[in-house]
Formats: sequence, C-alpha cells, structure tokens
Amino acid sequence: MNRCAPFLVLICSASQASPLFDEHDVLEITLEGPVSTLLEDSEARGEQPFRLTLGDQVFNVGANLRGNSRVELCHFPPIRLNFSKSDAQETVFAGQRKLKLVTHCKGGANYEKNLLEEYAAYRILNVLTDMSFRTRLLHIRYVDSEHPDRDAVVRYGFLIEPEKALAGRNGGTLLDLRHVTKPRLDEPHAAIVYVFQYLVGNTDWSLVRAFDSETCCHNGELVGIDDRQYYVPYDFDMAGLVNARYAAPNPDLRLRRVTQRRYRGYCSTTEAVRDALQLVISHHDDILKIIAELPGFSEDDIASSSRFLEGFFKGAANEEKLLREFERRCLK
Repeated sequence: MNRCAPFLVLICSASQASPLFDEHDVLEITLEGPVSTLLEDSEARGEQPFRLTLGDQVFNVGANLRGNSRVELCHFPPIRLNFSKSDAQETVFAGQRKLKLVTHCKGGANYEKNLLEEYAAYRILNVLTDMSFRTRLLHIRYVDSEHPDRDAVVRYGFLIEPEKALAGRNGGTLLDLRHVTKPRLDEPHAAIVYVFQYLVGNTDWSLVRAFDSETCCHNGELVGIDDRQYYVPYDFDMAGLVNARYAAPNPDLRLRRVTQRRYRGYCSTTEAVRDALQLVISHHDDILKIIAELPGFSEDDIASSSRFLEGFFKGAANEEKLLREFERRCLK
C-alpha cells in the first residue's frame, strides 16, 4: 500500500522525510504558555502562543482547542499545535505544520489510562493496515505561564498524523464527499476496519455524515486511490477498550454499556470479512504486545485491557459462528 502516484511525489516525499511518526519511543516535551486562557477559550478557540521544548530544542508554536464532544466533556480538551515551517527544519517535527494533540481529558489515573488505551487502538490498526493514522506518544509537562506559582501538570498525550500525510503516504488523495459510493468502497480494507472496530468495541463511527458535518464520514476520513474509496477511522475514546467514564453507547443500538461489542459494517462478501477476521487473529500476539508495552501501565491495567481484547479472540475461535453474527448485524 505504501506507493506514491507520480502527481503526489512532493506530498509523499515530505511525509517520508519527516521522522515524527516513524518511531514509537516516547518524546519528553514541555509546553509552556497561557494554559488557563487556552482551556477557558472553548467558544472562540483563539490561537495562543506557546513554547515547546524537546531536549535543547525550543519551538514557538500556536495552540488552540479543537474537537466537538470532548471540548464539552473534558477539563483538558484536545489541542491543535501549529508549527512554523522554518523552526521545524532538521528536527523530529520537520515537514509538520498543524498537528492534532490528544490530551488526558481530566485529572486522575483513570483518564490517563484511557488516553493510553486510545493510543493503543491506533497502534493496533497500524498493525492491520498501512491505511491508518500513525501516532506518536508524548510525555508532556504543561507549564502555565499565567500562574507561575502552580506546579506543572505532567501527563501523557499523543500526536496524530495529518490527513494529507496519511493520504500521500498511501498514494491517494483526500475525498470531500457527502456520501460513500458503496460499489467503490475498497472491500478488503473496509472489512479490516469493520472487524477492527468490533475488536476494540467501538460503535461511535459510521460511513454516513455526522449530524454536524457536510461531508462523509462520522469519525473517519475518506481517501481515494484510483477509483477506490478507503474509510480511515479516528477517535476511539468511546470504544469498549478505552471504557472512558463519560462514554455511553448510542441509544439506537440498545446496548447497556460500551464494552458490549456490536458489528456495524456494511454487508460484504463472506470471503472479504473472513480474510479480515483471519488477519486480526494472525496478529493476536502483536496486538497484545502493544498493550503490554504501554508506558505507565500497571500489571492490573495490562491484564484488564488484555482481557477485553481476549474476549474477541475467544469468540473468534468459532469463526463460522462469528461470521454468521457479522452477517446478521451488517448494514444493507
């Protein structure tokens, strides 16, 4: 899948030249600026000046709040970091301009655990397909310049690969469509996404427009390669794997809790879904290894998240039964 069409050489080269998402080691950074003003500005979401320090490198970045539900639910919502191109040259941030930063939502160990579990969901999808958003884990020291007497807040966060970089890396372009064209939806990739979403227990997605959007799709981007369409999901904080305190299942699905799995993919050929299911099963050890190697995870945390994922693999042991369940639940 990692191929660049001739007309996308420049996009692909820029993506490949940037080392930010090529590694998985944790970056230790400091973000210093008007944290209080930033977090209070949920309406206008104006850009605030910050200094990002990584080792002996200092970057002047702009920061503003982003997102929808988490801005309302979280004390510390997601942020967008805006880099100066000249500042980032010949650094780990080379080629990056606007980066989405996923934050810890609220204080307390449970919320940081949730963040790491959502990060793990992205990493799991990376194992299954290159057509997925890459991420980079950060350990962040937030320093509020407006309150120098306060202790710094130290939490994990992670950056998400920009949409254009994802598309360029895979030799495609972003599609601005109101609807998926089902016959053009790449069936093998779509089946992988369907089974992955079932694996992590995520029902907060769909291949139609969200109520507050003019384009497809809910919690996902559409990428076009030749005449094929690829749905690439993001935002897994409502997944059963994460099981955030604020998460609730879609009432239309009649589920009691987010840890209940529900297949929500379009109806596909049995062969495509079977191949996707077998692909996930073949990566059992790789998937559990991602959980086992999460920094800051206690043995109990590892056991809890692994137990949830093992619930999928236990059901997948009866492949034919699970495929029948998928066929019964699939969307026409």
